[in-house]
Amino acid sequence: MTVVVGYIDSPEGQAAVNAAAEEAARRKSRLVLVHSAHGGRNEHAEDVIAERDAMESARDALLERGIDVEVEEFARGNDPVQDLLEVAEARNADLIVIGLRRRSAVGKLMLGSNSQAILLQAECPVLAVKAAQNT
Repeated sequence: MTVVVGYIDSPEGQAAVNAAAEEAARRKSRLVLVHSAHGGRNEHAEDVIAERDAMESARDALLERGIDVEVEEFARGNDPVQDLLEVAEARNADLIVIGLRRRSAVGKLMLGSNSQAILLQAECPVLAVKAAQNT
């Protein structure tokens, strides 16, 4: 069994990783963290290093929790949706977990384009989670 989670270094990304870890533990399955960056000349080195450090920290925290985790990082210019769905398909994922951003009243009329594409195109169930609100 495999749970695939789309990761970005944000509260939504952390919420997705936490939910994915809970699902992986409950299902006794492997967790695959997927991060997709655009890459190329327009990306700043310090941003790449910060993203890599965040991924390593997330992986290390999961390993400490006893989660069987693997990281898939892409910087090939693909759409993050494409990378996530390709990993899920290649791994025959049982579940994809994504984080959702909170939206304004106008923004609520539309789900984020990446989230919507994953929900509509995934061949397996998708769990969409929100980050906790700051109170």
